[in-house]
Amino acid sequence: MTHPSRSGGQILVDALQVHGVDTAFGVPGESYLDVLDALHDSNIRFVINRQEGGAAFMAEAYGKLTGKPGICFVTRGPGATNASIGVHTAYQDSTPMILFIGQVGTDFMDREAFQEIDYRRMYGQMAKWVAQIDRADRIPEYMARAFQVATSGRPGPVVLALPEDMLIAQAEVADTRRYQPVQASPSAAQIDTLRNMLKEANKPLLLLGGGTWTDAACADVRKFAEANGLPVACAFRFQDLLDNEHPHYAGDVGIGINPKLAARVKEADLLIAFGPRLGEMTTSGYSLLASPVPKPRLVHIHPDPQELGSVYQAELMIAGGAPETAKMLAAMAPVDASAWRHTVEEAKAELRAWQEQPPIFKEGSAPLDLWQLVQDMQATLPHDTIITNGAGNYATWAHRYWRYGAMRTQLAPTSGAMGYGVPAGVAAKIVDPARTVVTFAGDGEFMMTGQELATAVQYRAGLILIVFNNNMFGTIRMHQEREYPGRVSGTELHNPDFAALARAYGGQGEVVEKTADFAAALQRAVAFTNAQKLPAVIELRYDGNLITPGATLETIRKNAQAAKAG
Repeated sequence: MTHPSRSGGQILVDALQVHGVDTAFGVPGESYLDVLDALHDSNIRFVINRQEGGAAFMAEAYGKLTGKPGICFVTRGPGATNASIGVHTAYQDSTPMILFIGQVGTDFMDREAFQEIDYRRMYGQMAKWVAQIDRADRIPEYMARAFQVATSGRPGPVVLALPEDMLIAQAEVADTRRYQPVQASPSAAQIDTLRNMLKEANKPLLLLGGGTWTDAACADVRKFAEANGLPVACAFRFQDLLDNEHPHYAGDVGIGINPKLAARVKEADLLIAFGPRLGEMTTSGYSLLASPVPKPRLVHIHPDPQELGSVYQAELMIAGGAPETAKMLAAMAPVDASAWRHTVEEAKAELRAWQEQPPIFKEGSAPLDLWQLVQDMQATLPHDTIITNGAGNYATWAHRYWRYGAMRTQLAPTSGAMGYGVPAGVAAKIVDPARTVVTFAGDGEFMMTGQELATAVQYRAGLILIVFNNNMFGTIRMHQEREYPGRVSGTELHNPDFAALARAYGGQGEVVEKTADFAAALQRAVAFTNAQKLPAVIELRYDGNLITPGATLETIRKNAQAAKAG
């Protein structure tokens, strides 16, 4: 069978379409002009970004939202180094993603040619697979493998380098079939063992997290939890695996964990960890669970067999994807939960108490009550609103007080990458324009990738951005006051007028400094974004002393000074 001769760039774009790609993100570069030309006549939407870090973050957010690999194109050298932050996030977050990098021609390689980098070495520890396609006739093969690797087992990023001369070379080659993600399934014997362990328990707890989740998997695990009377916690930044209004939802196990939930994790006699890696953030620096052999009987379910037993030696280790495993758990005959069913209501009551108004605002001395703002948002916005954020203390207001709907309503990096929130919000609104999208961003966070507001305007992505402006890198300042009280260094910020900046980009911008003014500003933002399909920014100007719900900077400083003096 003969096939028409095509350029490497055309073969690559045709392969993207074979594998069901509908959207790609990137910054154009001369190193992959033939791909750009082939995209011109394709049905793939190419979203033009303002910086490669933003493009990679958008591709990662796409992967989280859809479960399909987020596609990103960048040019060699500076483009590739800028994009690395998104690849690292995809790796730590177990998100399917494929990054394509234009590369110098094969005739120039190993001479330190203009912008030349060996991407196998550069990306080796932050991607599942890194390769370079040197022959145009092997593009379909490499593409099929890239999609297979990115989506099978523990999902993650793949990086493919594309030499210029390979992209313009002609080849006669057939396309492949579409990729088929592969996940392991538990054995019937493993499910029986889990059931027997549950029968013997008195204080079981179900902890959800990780990748490969689907709507059906979430529904199945909810059925399992309900049938067996299990309180359910969600790992760091995976709070949307169970609707937070559900009676069994007990809170998130991550940074700033509810102390009473932490106690429940420690006191559990059976912990079923379904999906999370049980890394540093989820285990509070490996303190909630002793390693390598934890105190509670541990069932660890994860898509990657190499993750199982890598830190914690669980009593039962199951290699399985979320849909496959959850389906079997939902079909499992329920056990008698009378010994612990009461813990569901108790854990829910503890969560509600944890989410009450913090004392720093009950006094009424702060002009802007950040807790009340979240309550106003909850009352105004749809339950399926997508919330995005990056790194910073401001994210506490999203993590602790916002009640997430069903999957997928939370987009946040477990890698702790600053700059994620704005690109993720723009991507979410582009991918699902009918949904309400709100980004929480600190002032430092916004300034790292805020230029993607231009992308939002260009593609008419009407998201709402809440900018928390306290004129500092707040998290670092908090740590600074704790370790070096009173010695402020490197954390002060002089910011622009964020509301005016939003208007300059073509969106709407408002400044809010008083609690009573926020609800109306939010309603105007909702009306504007719905009508104009353009972004709206609400800049919150507030006292930086109010650094966390539990303590002010002044309190942290005084406590640290007293400790050093004593």
